[in-house]
Order: sequence, then C-alpha cells, then structure tokens
Amino acid sequence: MTVAYDRGDVVHEADLVLPRGQVTVLIGPNGSGKSSLLRAVARLQKARSGSVRVAGEHSDAGGAVVDALALSRTDFARRVTLLAQSRATPAGLSVRDVVGFGRHPYRSRLRGSDPDGARMVERALAVTDVAELADRGVESLSGGQLQRVWFACCLAQDTDVLLLDEPTTYLDLRYQVEILDLVRDLADTHGVTVGVVLHDLDQAAAVADQVVLLSAGRVVAAGAPARVYESALLSDVYGIHIEVEPDASTGIPRTRAVGRHHLRTERS
Repeated sequence: MTVAYDRGDVVHEADLVLPRGQVTVLIGPNGSGKSSLLRAVARLQKARSGSVRVAGEHSDAGGAVVDALALSRTDFARRVTLLAQSRATPAGLSVRDVVGFGRHPYRSRLRGSDPDGARMVERALAVTDVAELADRGVESLSGGQLQRVWFACCLAQDTDVLLLDEPTTYLDLRYQVEILDLVRDLADTHGVTVGVVLHDLDQAAAVADQVVLLSAGRVVAAGAPARVYESALLSDVYGIHIEVEPDASTGIPRTRAVGRHHLRTERS
C-alpha cells in the first residue's frame, strides 16, 4: 500500500499483516507513516495504490478473505474499528450512552432496532471495567477513565479487528499500563486482532506479539520484538544511539537512548 497527501507519498509500498488474535505494534519516529498506514487500513485515508484484505466471522461469507473496498461501510464497520488519537468529549451524555455509539453498524435505518445492543454494551462496560461508571456523565471522568470508555465503545461495535492510534498519549503511567494490559487481555482472552501505534519502545516490546518498524514511510523490519530490537537498526532509524538488552526476569528487550549528557563521567 502507498498512501499520499498533497505534499507527496507518506507511506511507500508497505506490507502489513495483522495475525488473528495477536497484538501488532507499529513503531518508528515521528513522520514515519505509522498513523497514516493505520488510517488507510481503517479506510479513513485513501490509498494511492494497494489494497486491504480482511477476513472475519461477521461476514456473510464466513471467514473468507475479501477486499475491504468490496464491503459496504456498514459491513466494514462490523469487522474493523479504529480508536483515533483524540476524540471530542460529548457533553450531557452518560458513559452508557457513549458506549452505545459503538452499535451504529447494527441499527436499522428505518427503526433503529438493535436486538443485541443492550447485551453488547453491558459486556463492553464489564470487559473495560467501567460498569460502575455507566450512569455518570462522561465530562466528569478522568483521562484514563475516558480512554477506557472509548475502548468500551469500540468493543460494543463487536469487530474482529481493533486499531488503536497512540492510545496511551496524555495518560499518566498508571493508566498507560492499565490500557496496555487491557489491549493484551482483548487479544488473549477475547480473540481480538489488535493493531496499535505506540511511541514508547519498551511498552511496545512488552505488549506486542510482533512489532512493525517504519522509517520514512517504509517498513524496514517486522517480527517478534527480540528479532526487531537490534541496537544498530534502531539507532539508525531513530537517529540516536539506542542500547538494547533483555530484561533479566522476562527476557523482553529493553531500550536506552543515549544522549550527550548520558556520556558524561560522574564528577567526584
């Protein structure tokens, strides 16, 4: 897939596979094309060339692989959903109301009926641990609570594929960890296929089954974190020396970006 804006191509012939029930994390420096690629997969950004193929249980064709453009917007929305970087907080609505927005692909145009709607909303509230907030106004929530509500909205949409664009941005450390734990739970317990953009390399390594490293709009490496996290490769892509070593207890690679001041000798 190649994705272009007015200023030119921002993603160049990228190949991306999101394995079923696994977490795939897109990493790379600012401007590397991560979010543009994710939006193109979600059909929110038109690709200049290439295609998206999707398989899932919600299709009339069962698990058959089909071209995403051959699907109606409604059918596609029953298979793939995207949680964007930021969403406006709707005033005057309860948490349950907002989560209910996720049921839009299932409501009849004429009657607005959705027989499974209430059950799926309650399930999404429970999975994201916001059921006790269901009757509160969303404007009263903290940033971490609100992010969970948007997660619940996506889960209520009941798709096979969940795309997340920098879901931990602006959250404190506790909520970052809780959001990534939820991502892992969705894949491990609920079989959701997750594609997520993250900037923190250590968080990416901890949550990912596979990472996809982009540089200047091109995929330069893909695979398990232990395979992709090579010091020379990361240093070249990010333009700064990055040291990599496995965590002593988990074996998951950890990184350390070395700046000029990190090289100073300690004064006696």
